[in-house]
Amino acid sequence: MEVNMTAKKIIPKILIVAIVVAFGVVCAFTGSITSPVGTLWSLFPPVIAIGLALITKEVYSSLFIGIVVGGLLSTGFNPIKTVGSITSDGFISAVSGSAGIFIFLVLLGIVVALLNKAGGSQAFGRWASKHVKTKIGASLATFFFGVLIFIDDYFNCLTVGAVMRPVTDKANISRSKLAYLIDATAAPICMIAPISSWAAAVAGYAPDGQGIGLFCRAIPYNFYSLLTFVFIIGITLMKFDYGPMKLHEDNALKGDLFTSGTVKADDEEPATSKGKVADLVIPIILLIAICVFSLFYVGRCMGAEWVFNPDDYDPSLGFVDAFSNTDATVGLPWGGFIALILIIIYFVARRLVTFKEAMECIPKGFIAMVPAILILTMATSLKNMTGLLDSDTFVSGALASASALQNFLPAIIFIVACLIAFATGTSWGTFGILIPIVLAIFPMENPLGIICMSACLAGAVCGDHCSPISDTTIMSSAGAQCDHINHVSTQMPYAITVAAVSFVAYIIAGFVPVWYIALPIAAVLMIATLFVIKAVSKKKA
Repeated sequence: MEVNMTAKKIIPKILIVAIVVAFGVVCAFTGSITSPVGTLWSLFPPVIAIGLALITKEVYSSLFIGIVVGGLLSTGFNPIKTVGSITSDGFISAVSGSAGIFIFLVLLGIVVALLNKAGGSQAFGRWASKHVKTKIGASLATFFFGVLIFIDDYFNCLTVGAVMRPVTDKANISRSKLAYLIDATAAPICMIAPISSWAAAVAGYAPDGQGIGLFCRAIPYNFYSLLTFVFIIGITLMKFDYGPMKLHEDNALKGDLFTSGTVKADDEEPATSKGKVADLVIPIILLIAICVFSLFYVGRCMGAEWVFNPDDYDPSLGFVDAFSNTDATVGLPWGGFIALILIIIYFVARRLVTFKEAMECIPKGFIAMVPAILILTMATSLKNMTGLLDSDTFVSGALASASALQNFLPAIIFIVACLIAFATGTSWGTFGILIPIVLAIFPMENPLGIICMSACLAGAVCGDHCSPISDTTIMSSAGAQCDHINHVSTQMPYAITVAAVSFVAYIIAGFVPVWYIALPIAAVLMIATLFVIKAVSKKKA
């Protein structure tokens, strides 16, 4: 049986490699395809990686094969150039470009280890078990806590996961469901929060001085993000699940929170039983407050390389302008370092841990984040290889040819954004490609231009949710301590359901560009869809 399962995982990868090699030989000898750059072939590497990950349930080798395919295509199947491109343009560039995020992940891992060691997480779990006694209560508590942390999606994923794992475990909610609740509130809430790292990123693609204004005008039309919230509340109150998630939830009721995979719960005993709920709440508030301040400070430094240089600090920038100018890869690690030092001082002063025990949490926190860092490195490398193939040129040309269908353009842009984000695993890269195109097609005085811009943002979040190589998806798996492929396979049917209703909503908005008409209709359609799915699922059961 084990041999058969291994064969099922290996055979598809061997076939893919053989197909790519054969393709290269044919191209080399016939010259039928001179260059895949800027063509449909530019999306081939991520599609290969995603397909293999979903087929084989193994993400590391699938991502690596996608990187190799991208390297081969970008270098014309020259083996020496391919190795160099994969090394420098892929992995080295990925590590250097994501170093700030890696540091922040490690810092959060250390904070989580400290919270466990000091007994704060266990104290909160005991408190929650007395006050949150049902699955509905635990699910809604996770949802609302995720909504409260709207500053940054990475910060959201890991913080909500660390705080809510004890609560959802006691309520017999599967880790896959917890990962979905985390993922479904992380990116969507950041995408509709004017003060967030996402709003700052979107503002950077708009004309000077118009970024935050355009972002706020697009919020009511961000159907995917808003309908995701309706979906979560609806499916929680209606007490049903469907697709692969139903199996995981049924198993969780029997005590199996994982169903499959190798990720296990953190069963480390706290160093002391003196931990209180405040020993979880105070460090989390401290972490949030310092990270918000650090993002604000870095924004006022106008993106200077050395953010501590007082000569670069601009006190005239307001709060919103500073956030529009900030760099999360600098601000979050800086805030994380300060918060970690203060949290260690707090726990040692409270005599919940000794200084030696606090230092022992540093390697534990790092080790806990190694799988997430490894996947994120390989996913970023794959994005870099796709960038070498100039996929944005292909997408721009495809959208330009569809400009005649103006009323259907929001729905078309939504689907295109979904596909790009799914294939590349990046929301920011997706709206970075599409927003300039939309601004070139529509003046922002045109309501249809705002709707199309919102369709870019909504589609980017949707594709990001479905993609196994998305950084937010990876962070949600890490925050929930859930097997990554389990999270992807259980989340996808839910994300596709919301995407289908959102697609219909964008068709409606294309003909009726008034948000207070289109949004209520979309919400009613979402609720009606849930009732239909529940009836069909009940009939099948």
